[in-house]
Amino acid sequence: MPKRLKLVVAYDGAHFAGWQSQKHGNTVQDQLERAFRRISGTAVRVHGAGRTDAGVHALGQCAHADVDRVRLSPLQWTAALNASLPPQLRVLRCRFARPDFHARFSATGKVYRYQIWSGPIVPPLDYGRVWHLPRDLSLPIMKTAAACLVGRHDFAGFAANRGHPERDTVRTIRRVSVRRSGFSWTLEFDGDGFLYKMVRLMVGALAECALGKLEVREFALRIERGQKTGTRLAAPAAGLYLIRVRY
Repeated sequence: MPKRLKLVVAYDGAHFAGWQSQKHGNTVQDQLERAFRRISGTAVRVHGAGRTDAGVHALGQCAHADVDRVRLSPLQWTAALNASLPPQLRVLRCRFARPDFHARFSATGKVYRYQIWSGPIVPPLDYGRVWHLPRDLSLPIMKTAAACLVGRHDFAGFAANRGHPERDTVRTIRRVSVRRSGFSWTLEFDGDGFLYKMVRLMVGALAECALGKLEVREFALRIERGQKTGTRLAAPAAGLYLIRVRY
């Protein structure tokens, strides 16, 4: 009888072509499935809580896999997988879950973080991990605009095209926080689900409000009507982190 293994995974997205498996094999899902195959000697399908795009990082991505050929404890699975993975990808912990647990369909929400650096020079250790926006951003305006996102809305205006229209674009954002420490800006979004590139498009629109390029009143009205926000500026993938998946 297979056992369902739940994994919490972290990775530096700059080294991978996103989460979802692709022909070239350099995705997070591909790397994990290869590691499972090395350990078990058979193909193991890894299911993620959701896709992250190329360049997007994760501190708490969740996944599951069914294992039955190798009898290891969760601690042993963690060590064995990490021994077979590149150093930019790590299984932080794992445990056995109920057979009906599903990393994607059992999730009740996610928390994303976005990092902006507004200074003229990006510190070397932050390169590839922030959006370098060397402009004078207004913290009060960004906070006011961010508050407009909280609640249940039609976020069609913050969904990129995957090649087919989204069937349901209504989502609930429970919390948005905006913090600044010197040149470092941290935006955090807690919601029941997110559309394709939704966080990056929201950050882009918030930045335009903070730069005086988009009026907060207009921004709020377009959210209320489920309309596109105008410029459709998507913040770069490098500043985005999946922090946590809620169950």
